[in-house]
Amino acid sequence: MSLGDDHHSSGDYGGAGQTRLRLPEEDGGPRRGGRSSSRSLVTVVGVVVLLIAAIAFANRGGDDSASSADGGDGNKPKTSATAPTGTHPVQSGFAHDEQGAQSAAANYAVALGSDGMFSRAMRHEIVQAIAAPGWVDRLQSGFDADYSTAFLKSIGLDENGKAPTGATFVNRTLPAGTKVTSFSDGAATVEVWCNGLFGLTGEKTTNPVTTNWFTVTMKLNWAGGDWKVLETSQKNGPTPVPGDSPVSGADEMSKAVQEFGGFTYAR
Repeated sequence: MSLGDDHHSSGDYGGAGQTRLRLPEEDGGPRRGGRSSSRSLVTVVGVVVLLIAAIAFANRGGDDSASSADGGDGNKPKTSATAPTGTHPVQSGFAHDEQGAQSAAANYAVALGSDGMFSRAMRHEIVQAIAAPGWVDRLQSGFDADYSTAFLKSIGLDENGKAPTGATFVNRTLPAGTKVTSFSDGAATVEVWCNGLFGLTGEKTTNPVTTNWFTVTMKLNWAGGDWKVLETSQKNGPTPVPGDSPVSGADEMSKAVQEFGGFTYAR
């Protein structure tokens, strides 16, 4: 499965669109001294360089068009550039090999470690998308028990998984690597080493955003032309030594969470 976008060049350099510059000597005028001719040649070369640069800029690919669609306010950040997109919570159609199993596990770790899991409707949509046939009810009931109303209340959310007014809830899983521990034509077990962000932004929050490291183990089954989840488990670590970066304040963290959208897929 390819997760990248295809980029096509829109420029067609050369051909009938080329520009020819006439030197002063071609007009039949008097030949100037060597020094003046040298300056004229430098000027012509400069014009040619500018023309080439202008043509190249005008014919660049479509990626730059997105950056110009900010309503003319260059100082206002655009959250849509990195916000999670797509009509489905996870990608599908992974390759039937070890690499495909690792990609599936990494993507599923991101989905299962997202804030969508704290909403009952979104949680069911995610589980139904990734679960192996016959395992939907088992996985769904297990996650429903994990994300109980009591648990949501303990972390500062309401029964629908919503943050209180003035705060933003953050739950993101960032895969750092994958490892296949067993593999066959119809089954695979993959470990996904992850870093996570979890907590509430805001001045008065008692549950600020923290980071932690953990490893998710996924047992996958090849069914219906794709890798699907049979069961998952999680353990702490491996955890690196913390760096010396200063902790950001509540305002800076709130701004970062709102401006830097999360991802719906990994790897």
